[in-house]
Amino acid sequence: MEASVKTRLVEVVVPVHNEQRALRESVVRLHAYLTSTFPYGFRITIADNASTDDTWRLAGELAAELTHVRAVHLDAKGRGRALRRVWSASDADVVSYMDVDLSTDLDAFLPLVAPLLSGHSDLAIGTRLSRASRVVRGPKREFISRSYNLLLRSLMGARFSDAQCGFKAVRTEIARALLPAVEDEEWFFDTELLLLAERHGLRIHEVPVDWVDDPDSRVDIVRTALDDLRGLARVARRTLSGAASLPMPVHVREARLPRGMARQLPRFAIVGVISTAAYLLLFSLLREMTPVLAANAVALLVTAVANTAANRRFTFGVTGPAGALRHQVEGLIAFLVGLVLTTGGLALLPDGVSHEVQLVAVVIANACATLVRFLLLRVWVFHPNRRTAR
Repeated sequence: MEASVKTRLVEVVVPVHNEQRALRESVVRLHAYLTSTFPYGFRITIADNASTDDTWRLAGELAAELTHVRAVHLDAKGRGRALRRVWSASDADVVSYMDVDLSTDLDAFLPLVAPLLSGHSDLAIGTRLSRASRVVRGPKREFISRSYNLLLRSLMGARFSDAQCGFKAVRTEIARALLPAVEDEEWFFDTELLLLAERHGLRIHEVPVDWVDDPDSRVDIVRTALDDLRGLARVARRTLSGAASLPMPVHVREARLPRGMARQLPRFAIVGVISTAAYLLLFSLLREMTPVLAANAVALLVTAVANTAANRRFTFGVTGPAGALRHQVEGLIAFLVGLVLTTGGLALLPDGVSHEVQLVAVVIANACATLVRFLLLRVWVFHPNRRTAR
């Protein structure tokens, strides 16, 4: 008897609420596309969340007519609620979803799920904000989308580019690990899932997409934006409070810092503490004799030279005179970053503020500059490949 061949399975969820207008045409087109071009097994799940029109009836008809199509009904609204229900019970290798209007070109679906099936990535998202994307939509939606994603990057430190594109996929084991910690049941579900994934060190793959805005979209943009802002505040509070870690797959739990960083970070921190103390002492002495901005520049320059020399020897293990001058010159770029930040911080203070307030301002600015300094020293100034190449 010939052994059966097990294929990989991808579940595509289409969440719908009162979508009788678009449902049949979209599902038939999606089914035809996957049947003719998709090289893996697939299942399309229409997730009807509390529709009050003919959506649920049409979903049942499509499930009866088309192979690999099923319908699930929920009594409550919410895209996140529908995805949680289907994803958490799925037996597929990868779970995904796309909006019922199929605004995203379906040719992007295989590039979306392929890195997940290969094990290279944990989540995948379509992005409309890449230079390689081709997007047709109005200026209002474009402005709101870019503003929201800028907010995510600046306030939450997000590295993914497009949180709300309705075209995403997740490895099922990853979805099961993350879903219990995702609180939102509506539009913020996507963002919360991605922020949680990044916080746990998961890989997020991005696919530039061709996307055409649906002019008949009934999303309440203002209400959704307000809900998203409330969601961001809630996630920020949970992050600051140190929410419990989730059970992650082995490849995530066993991830390690880049080689050498575990040794370099504490040494860099010790040098940084000593340098900051010296800077504050020198700044306090000089400001009694010179203008505050001049005192800041001189104190920062002196301690930057000493900081580079100390990190050269103790943090990155570079000894001897070879390259010392070049290291100092390159280290001055980090000094300039710190100078810009501290000068800007001092310039923004109102006239007549106390010495203590000035110290707080320069400490905060120096903390921001410290991260830049470490990255510059590690990946450029003292990178071992540069040293061995000479």
